[in-house]
Amino acid sequence: MVLKYDQIIVAVDGSKESKWAFKKAVGIAERNNATLNLVNIIDTRSYAAVEAYDRSIAERAQKFAEELLNEYKQEAETAGLQNVNIIVEYGSPKTMISRDISKKVEADLIICGATGLNKVERFLIGSVSENIVRSSSCDVLVVRTPEE
Repeated sequence: MVLKYDQIIVAVDGSKESKWAFKKAVGIAERNNATLNLVNIIDTRSYAAVEAYDRSIAERAQKFAEELLNEYKQEAETAGLQNVNIIVEYGSPKTMISRDISKKVEADLIICGATGLNKVERFLIGSVSENIVRSSSCDVLVVRTPEE
């Protein structure tokens, strides 16, 4: 039996770890002739309090996400990928990636970067990658090292 991935999600947020995850996702998608779904979840909890004072925060977050994903999409297409989708959503990255979006695209692999949280932060809030690993119904690759 040959293991083949058809629908790959890669979660990107602008961090160096998510860039590494993206690079590895492109290689895996290429080898599997898979669709690559570039996902950014705008974490509404992180700016809910501030947004009461500054309405443009949501707009700037949306613009940042779209620019980031469009750059990645171009890079993936330049590398030879035919099917690259962009998904920008609002909510909690911890739950949306592994539950909502993975079901919507029928993902069979989720790739994400390991987060840079320290031990106290991990204890208090847990990391997004940790949550994806725990709650996902498909394979998950957590990237900790750069693509060589």
